[in-house]
Amino acid sequence: MDRGKRSNNVIANRNNKIYMDLKDIIREHTLPFLPAKSLFRFKTVCRDWKLQISTPFFAHNQSNSFHDISGLFCQSSSNPPSFISLDPDSYGVPDPSLQFLPEPVDIKTSSNGLLCCQGHTGDKAYYICNPVTKQWKKLPKPNANHGSDPSLVLMFEPSLLNFVAEYKLICAFPSADFDSTCEFEIYSSAEGSWRISGEIYFGATKLIPNSGVHVDGIVYWLSEGSGIVAFDLTMERSQRLYGHYGCLGVMNGKLTSTSAYNRTLTVSVLSNPYTNTMAMNSRVKAWDLKLSVSIDNSSEFRGISFSELHGFSCPGSLPYNKGAVLFASRDVIVFRSQKTLYSYDLKTKKFGRLSDEADDDIRIIAYVNSLVEI
Repeated sequence: MDRGKRSNNVIANRNNKIYMDLKDIIREHTLPFLPAKSLFRFKTVCRDWKLQISTPFFAHNQSNSFHDISGLFCQSSSNPPSFISLDPDSYGVPDPSLQFLPEPVDIKTSSNGLLCCQGHTGDKAYYICNPVTKQWKKLPKPNANHGSDPSLVLMFEPSLLNFVAEYKLICAFPSADFDSTCEFEIYSSAEGSWRISGEIYFGATKLIPNSGVHVDGIVYWLSEGSGIVAFDLTMERSQRLYGHYGCLGVMNGKLTSTSAYNRTLTVSVLSNPYTNTMAMNSRVKAWDLKLSVSIDNSSEFRGISFSELHGFSCPGSLPYNKGAVLFASRDVIVFRSQKTLYSYDLKTKKFGRLSDEADDDIRIIAYVNSLVEI
């Protein structure tokens, strides 16, 4: 009899250890892969989870583990910033209009949980912020005049070695010394200062603000005239790419161009950026078709003609007015028909309706629900 009782106690202790081990596994290896909004809610589960989630090391780990696009900041000239969550139960920010910043701002660009905003007053300063934690930093005044609507790209790649975010902000601006040229100014958080590159790109027309993306250390912008302007940060060299005028994005580490035309979403990927240096009549293509999705079978679009679609939603858009794609990166494509915003999820292969009240000049800035520290 006594032996039987001791055996039951041993089994109970073993089960308790199994439970504790599973709890530790969830805390250490599952929580960092969750979005910030979910993590704030999970702080109420128990004291251990609250302490774990509140540590700077956990925030660092989460910013390196979670990279899904969580939602879209919407910006227009007539309204303050707003936020559309792709999953309201999991993704969100406490202050979508960014009123925690010291002045009203326009959101210009984003990267892996950080936003770059520009103030409305005075010198129109740049701010880098995390809208989840409400941490922010005001950048020093640039050396050059970036103009009233600068073409900016924020570059932040989380690293296990850096507990504080190290990022770069790149601006392509019209040269004051030469006509039809643009120059490049770079802010480095590691150095805390701006630097004008020695590179000058000749033959440039106005670049499209909010069109820039970066892939493997190269920044790309759409040009109003034609083509794409590329700037290599490592070599500090620029060039023009031809062939596509759709919304620029990044999918699987490759530059993509996405357009909406003839009731079809088309995604092309840059396969050879050096075709402009090849011999004439070369059959080597710069772009390959990656994806073509028909919307004819989706109930969301019955009665809607793609001839009604707005252009790229930037003033003066010329070569790409066939499309209405406002954002296309990773697994999300966002496009519009008149006042309505739609999405297409490349993972689930499903369309969705995001908003029925989009402003005519709306800009879409993607956001990752990260705890990254500034």
